[in-house]
Amino acid sequence: MRTLRFCSDRRWLSWVLQDVGNSAFATTVMAVMYPLFYREVLGRGGPNELVLAMWGYGTAVGMLLTALMAPPLGAWADLRGLRKRLFIAFSLVGVASSIAMGFLGEGQWMLGLGVFVMGSLGFSFNNVFYDSFLPHLAREEDRAYLSSAGYAMGYLGGGVLLLVNAIMAARMGEAGFRLSFVSVGLWWAVLLVPFALWVGEPPVEPHGGLGPWERPLRTLRELPRTPNVMWFLFAFWLYNDGIGTIMRMGVLYGSTLGIDQRTLLFSLVATQFVGIPLTMIWAKVAEAFGDKATLMVTLGVYLAICLMVPFVRTPGHFWAMALSIGSVQGGAQALSRSLFSRIVPKERSAELFGFYDLSSKFAGVLGPMAFGVISQLTGSFAVGGPLLAGFFLLGMAFLSRVRA
Repeated sequence: MRTLRFCSDRRWLSWVLQDVGNSAFATTVMAVMYPLFYREVLGRGGPNELVLAMWGYGTAVGMLLTALMAPPLGAWADLRGLRKRLFIAFSLVGVASSIAMGFLGEGQWMLGLGVFVMGSLGFSFNNVFYDSFLPHLAREEDRAYLSSAGYAMGYLGGGVLLLVNAIMAARMGEAGFRLSFVSVGLWWAVLLVPFALWVGEPPVEPHGGLGPWERPLRTLRELPRTPNVMWFLFAFWLYNDGIGTIMRMGVLYGSTLGIDQRTLLFSLVATQFVGIPLTMIWAKVAEAFGDKATLMVTLGVYLAICLMVPFVRTPGHFWAMALSIGSVQGGAQALSRSLFSRIVPKERSAELFGFYDLSSKFAGVLGPMAFGVISQLTGSFAVGGPLLAGFFLLGMAFLSRVRA
């Protein structure tokens, strides 16, 4: 079956399995269960507005650190042949942070925020190097397929573990949450093994004597000469602000509406399973109409979702919003990665994917920061939806200038 073609190549399979592994951190920890645990257990007894605002600020600081360090780290990995080793090292930071979350005590919201930031750094740098392997593992015509397969199987793996963890949390309460975080760390560690065994280090290309700091600076100076890369990075920075903020703040927003914990957990589990087939469907659409045109459609759906956020009031509304997000989230991310891999030279993939992540993480600074300010000023997150719609509009405008 063509949709499972990645199983025929153990390097492809190892790459896809790593998406299955780290997606559990993205779902259980970043998007769904840890925000609830942070607010309801770690933040117990603390000032509610400050606890919520610090979540936004802490997330923004973590993203800013990643943004500043990703390009030089990517260039260093390119120059020294360290992509694989750095990928594994940052994966282990994420693994250790996830396990540590299971042992935090009630009221330790500041420590819990610090552990979350460390885990987010591990996850983010893991993705910088993970994405940079794509041009080396697949030919150009196969990249949309392999990228989408990674996201689809990531949805499956992240969704299955999230479902198990949600059931544990519903039945066991606080202990179920703690076991969930430990399970994510172990899951990620086990699925890291095939990558460590079967995926080799990409070849080191000549670099003209430039060091890891000089290369990113040169790339910045030369961006106007590579308009495809420049316009894409501007676009990705803007629209990914919306995507990332929705992922990180959605559960907290639902909890402020008084939606019960069970509804929040299981609606977002459903989001994962909706994403599995639809991510591959978007890949098929992209084969017919192109990555860029298909990506534009998924961003249009996100734009509509943002405009509807102030009208979300009931659990049914939240379910509809969650499923709508699930229908396009994997497609938008997979097609972004695939499109970018087509316009960057292979020999500089880690460096330029560092800028890709830089663009992503600066977006992750603005969105959560805006939500933190909105929470403090108004006591509500509802205004944030229309605010994010502006990022999607501007991102689509810049994306229209990219020649695929």
